Amino acid sequence: MLLPDHATSSIGHAIQLAVAPVFLLAGVGALLSVLTNRLARIIDRVHIIEQRIAIATSPEQRAADARDTITLARRARLIHWAISLCTTCELLVCAVVCVIFISAEFHYNASTIIAALFIAAMVSLIGGLLCFLREISLATAFIQSLDRSASDL
Repeated sequence: MLLPDHATSSIGHAIQLAVAPVFLLAGVGALLSVLTNRLARIIDRVHIIEQRIAIATSPEQRAADARDTITLARRARLIHWAISLCTTCELLVCAVVCVIFISAEFHYNASTIIAALFIAAMVSLIGGLLCFLREISLATAFIQSLDRSASDL
């Protein structure tokens, strides 16, 4: 069955409008991959430190390991927030794409809804990126503190 010209052009226009959000989905998906890998590395590092604490003989070593665990917990919390916010962004972008197609199918002007969803997605992405930036800052500060400790020896 052939679609009438107005229906075909309406769907074609909806597909054109949905292309940019789909690219955004791919980009944020790649970011989520990076974030989950960082979280996995933090968790692995915490397990190693927990094992070291269990066999540590000196109170100084236990205290140092406990401080490291606290820093890693802060980093994990920030990565968790970054993942949550980026996932929220992805869900909102998916909602944008759905609304674009629904509005095209039912010939409804949903530009306000689409704009609100997209703005919410961008705010969520900004929040996720800020959490990621803060986590990187904590990781860098931790490495610099280890470097200073090693040079004091």
